[in-house]
Amino acid sequence: MNENTNGLLRQYFPKKMDFRKIDDKSINLALERLNNRPRKSLEFVSPNEAFSNEFKNKENVVLMI
Repeated sequence: MNENTNGLLRQYFPKKMDFRKIDDKSINLALERLNNRPRKSLEFVSPNEAFSNEFKNKENVVLMI
């Protein structure tokens, strides 16, 4: 799964790209698109939907960041 995610990230940030030159806006755009893109491994729902569905019916959910 990690290799697939790396491939998806390469659509936005090609190899040999200097990551020190990427601005926050570009990173946030890529994150937004990737987190809302349906995934086969998640039965064709997006990671955001899968996360939301996991906690939809649970009470007192505490997120640790």
